[in-house]
Amino acid sequence: MPELPEVETIRRILDERFRGARLVDLKVRCPRLLRRPETPEDLASALVGRTLRGVDRRGKYLLFRWADEARGHELVLVSHLRMEGRYREASPRDPWKKHTHLAFFFADGRVLAYDDVRKFGTFDLLEEDELSSFPPLQKLGPEPFAPEFTPQILAERLARAGRRPLKSALLAQDVVAGLGNIYADEALFRARLHPLRPAGSLSSDEVARLWAAVREVLADGLAAGGASVRSYHALEEAGKFQLRLSVYGREGLPCPVCGTPVRKLRVGGRGTHVCPVCQPLSLSSEVAPGASERG
Repeated sequence: MPELPEVETIRRILDERFRGARLVDLKVRCPRLLRRPETPEDLASALVGRTLRGVDRRGKYLLFRWADEARGHELVLVSHLRMEGRYREASPRDPWKKHTHLAFFFADGRVLAYDDVRKFGTFDLLEEDELSSFPPLQKLGPEPFAPEFTPQILAERLARAGRRPLKSALLAQDVVAGLGNIYADEALFRARLHPLRPAGSLSSDEVARLWAAVREVLADGLAAGGASVRSYHALEEAGKFQLRLSVYGREGLPCPVCGTPVRKLRVGGRGTHVCPVCQPLSLSSEVAPGASERG
């Protein structure tokens, strides 16, 4: 699943290329992707004729903002890519591929296509004033680069998570928005923290290390255009952060710091990569209840 650096990279490209474009047609070939409204006809009726004012992001969600001076109010199309969703600028002559399920047709002749092999992506059309009460966005924690994300706030939210494994707390999105499997593993490695530590057991120094590591690893991922593992591409562009991974996906390979083979565990059902020397878990009391160090 694309994480914050990947989604933000996609957002920047979409915003740069399509901001100001007027929508003249919208076709949906897989209605099940639509959660609100439920029919392609209703979605097209609401958006066709509007201009894309810009593309924003909240956590892993893309927010397409559609304006229409005649109609006055702004609409926001909330898009979540889930596991395999991808946007691409398509050929106007033949925008459809095997897994293309939605296409935006603009007045200048360009087409933005949405492809999704597994059909897990979602679309919700909202009024601007509904965003703050939209449940998937309402539950998100602070953005990692926002002023309100401080070590103190991180400490409070981890304390709230109590005995939950630290990795699971970071993936839940209510501690900090945008982290997924790749960047959680990398941040914990940089902070020298074991993913099975209870979230509420960290000292103030450990929280400060984790806060800095989260921001650092996400900034590095963003600078590299994300990590192209499996199917991720930002439109036609591949990311490069996969070339800089320290532990994720490197089971059995040497840790870049100490040379110890990287281990793969399961935490909360997710494959998790850790250096047992750089991220020690020495006390049984430090292991979150129900967690296991078995790979």
